[in-house]
Amino acid sequence: MSEVVITGWSALTSAGIGADALAEHLAGVDHGSTRASSGVAVSQLYEEPLPSPTGHALADFNARAELGRKGTSSFDRTTALAVVCCQEALRSAALELDDSSRTRVGVALGTSLGSFKSTSDYSRETLVQDKPYLVNPVLFPNSVMNCAAGQVAIRFGLRGVNATIAGGTLAFLNAVRYACNTLDRGYADVMLAGAVEEYTPHRAWASHLTGATAAVAAGEAAGVFVLSRPAPIDMSTGNEARIMSVSTGFGPGGEEQAEQALAGCVQRAVRQAGIDPADIETVLTGEAEDSEDREYGPVARALGHRPRRVLAKRLLGECDAASGAVALAVFLAPRTSDSSVRSGLGLITGRGPDGAVGAAIVRG
Repeated sequence: MSEVVITGWSALTSAGIGADALAEHLAGVDHGSTRASSGVAVSQLYEEPLPSPTGHALADFNARAELGRKGTSSFDRTTALAVVCCQEALRSAALELDDSSRTRVGVALGTSLGSFKSTSDYSRETLVQDKPYLVNPVLFPNSVMNCAAGQVAIRFGLRGVNATIAGGTLAFLNAVRYACNTLDRGYADVMLAGAVEEYTPHRAWASHLTGATAAVAAGEAAGVFVLSRPAPIDMSTGNEARIMSVSTGFGPGGEEQAEQALAGCVQRAVRQAGIDPADIETVLTGEAEDSEDREYGPVARALGHRPRRVLAKRLLGECDAASGAVALAVFLAPRTSDSSVRSGLGLITGRGPDGAVGAAIVRG
């Protein structure tokens, strides 16, 4: 794939809505601390019991306050997070949409399985309602995985490529790779690439019972990045953030084969980007503790040195499918308050429990 320019972006995290809120939050964080943030109080969000009284949720999130009443009554939390984040990303990119440009703007959104709550609630209705199973049909659209990406397209009139990619912790990197390939092949001029994950009792318990939140609290987030090909004649200042390469792979059985696959991804990403691995200053891994080495170890061996490691999960919780998007947002956030700030070269990695791995090189 060819490198792409990030013309705008936004992130919804427990720090708040938008890049400025995240930058402000990060500015107040003690980056020397090894303690994971427990997040905010979440017990008041749902009537159902939660595995922990705290989590990294957007406690005050109100979709109607951000989008208005029209068309939002049926949104579940995943869809609302995605639509609001895309709205903010489009605003950040100052992208002018009209009837001719809308057909060339697409969406690639990563997820674990859509809204776990909506799917579960609909399934429950089929069991508890009176026969012949009088389930409210209005609930069905939210139960399909691509609901959020579809609602984004409807809301903003985007008639280009529309894809939803289920990839667990690799969802974001897979979505970015899909978006970059779409731009490379000329199927779209602009792609909104991102990922979303909700905080609901269903997902909080799933994360808790699988041990995913043993070291960090469960979280939710959405991150969307507006991508386009560089102009044929580059009139830019050279200060735009760019995704230089993305590589994904699979190590059957996990463990050692997954480590080899991840190291191979990093090496391919470095070759595709045409950079010296020694120039990578920052690595953002999907790990949660300093003692973990299942990503950082293979990365360091592939690069031949040990760059500074940032553990975004420790700051903003376990966001599963949105973890990669949160990592990229954390990497780019310092630029939001000062456009002259450069983040240098960064490497974002992901590794799933099934052996799926991925790496992306970003110039911040």
